[in-house]
Amino acid sequence: MKCVETTHKIFPTSLLLVTCYLLSLGGCVTTEYNVGTHRQDIMFYSTEKEIGLGQNIAKKIAKELEISSNPYHIERITKIGAKIAKVCDRQELNYYFYVIDKDEKNAFSIPGGYIYIYKGLLELLDDDQLAFVLAHEIGHIVSRHGVKRLQAALGYNLLVLASTRAPADPQFSRGVSAALAQILAGYSREDELNADELAAKYTQQAGFNPQAGIKTMEKLYQEGKKTVRPISYFRTHPYATQRIRQIKESLHLPLDVEDYIN
Repeated sequence: MKCVETTHKIFPTSLLLVTCYLLSLGGCVTTEYNVGTHRQDIMFYSTEKEIGLGQNIAKKIAKELEISSNPYHIERITKIGAKIAKVCDRQELNYYFYVIDKDEKNAFSIPGGYIYIYKGLLELLDDDQLAFVLAHEIGHIVSRHGVKRLQAALGYNLLVLASTRAPADPQFSRGVSAALAQILAGYSREDELNADELAAKYTQQAGFNPQAGIKTMEKLYQEGKKTVRPISYFRTHPYATQRIRQIKESLHLPLDVEDYIN
């Protein structure tokens, strides 16, 4: 299994600092407390713009991927997802849950409150395990991992354009496509482990078994051993052992030697 950890060096550090300074003069940059990471973040993006961006990316996903209309799948994911959303740390957003009708074993979320899981992963997991996966994706939204990744990779102007309602503008389509591509490329290891920590917290608060995250990683690891190529979940997420260790530490569970071996 290969961990995908991406970094983006679009601007030299000095130029990025100057850009942030100039934007701050125009009132575009704010420093906000991040409820998911417990840090102060420099943000180019308000919650309102984040919601607009999410709506536009969600429309593109609906055109390019086959969203399931299976009533059982929709009811299951919505019922479990709503319980997690109710206890998460960002209550200013509405959360939407979708099943992509493909056998791939993966899940992702986009800014603004949109969570997607592939049918193949949904059918593999029991309810507690599904709750952990959904809580993990909500954790990304709570910590604004997607927005921070996008503003670092795409810059302020393109990102703002992608949140507007101007679909006739070629630049609009380019901005939305670039934003979706960045999200699907996967997050950093630090972001993924932060989302796991939040997932353990949210599943426990919502009444699910928080240790189900450990079973989820073990199950996906065993599924991955059945195929020549690593399953898609581990192409966009860290090693299973790293994630199991993070979940155990979050729940104050004892660690084994295996937890330190990749």
